[in-house]
Amino acid sequence: MSRHLTWLEPGDPFPLLDEAWGSGDPAPGLLAAGGALDAAHLLRAYRRGIFPWFSEGQPILWWSPDPRMVLQTKNFRLHRSLRKTLQAFAASPAAEIRIDHDFDAVIRACSGVSRRHQDGTWILPEMVQAYGALHRAGYAHSVETWIDGELVGGLYCVNVGAAVFGESMFAHRTDASKIALSALVAFCLAQGIAAIDCQQNTAHLASLGAAEMPRSEFVAALDRTALSASPVWKFDSLYWRELLSRPAAA
Repeated sequence: MSRHLTWLEPGDPFPLLDEAWGSGDPAPGLLAAGGALDAAHLLRAYRRGIFPWFSEGQPILWWSPDPRMVLQTKNFRLHRSLRKTLQAFAASPAAEIRIDHDFDAVIRACSGVSRRHQDGTWILPEMVQAYGALHRAGYAHSVETWIDGELVGGLYCVNVGAAVFGESMFAHRTDASKIALSALVAFCLAQGIAAIDCQQNTAHLASLGAAEMPRSEFVAALDRTALSASPVWKFDSLYWRELLSRPAAA
């Protein structure tokens, strides 16, 4: 039997996570609707393991799926073809990773990418505005792939303490988003960040080493990492060294 969905007014607290819809409900992982998308509300959500995701014509929808898809940075699978791409990228004077150089351009590019094969974008103008505010507050960051002075791919994420939540990627050239994700992994390894939240299971994420974990374990880890100091979001080309020194995946 489907459970009642909590409706939030702006400023209302989120319900307990075990009130999220389960596998027998129409939308597993859906926790609540309504509320607000201001930076303070978003931060409260992420600290609880909750994130917004909704389409045009829908209210704000808040999710906390169980299980949760997480990439443990030590388990990142560096396939041979991607290794060669990264080696060439790292060696090229025309290629570089920039962090937070043009967050607005990254999220606008990501807004043209559909999620889980749905029609249209889920990164609506109000989401762009909300995460832009979160970026200006120091909690949302972009990892950008630049070649010949052109932004060709990237991703944006949320960071609370030592917890990193991946949001969306885009690519205007082959492998440009994979390069940005690899750079985020290299950055996290250098900063001692153990995991990147990927939210929901996809075959692509699984191929790169992400795996599902029970929500209870995810939240327990989040309770610890969110209280740690946040890293300084700058990329050093030396970060490639540890990642590229790992054995290639099959």
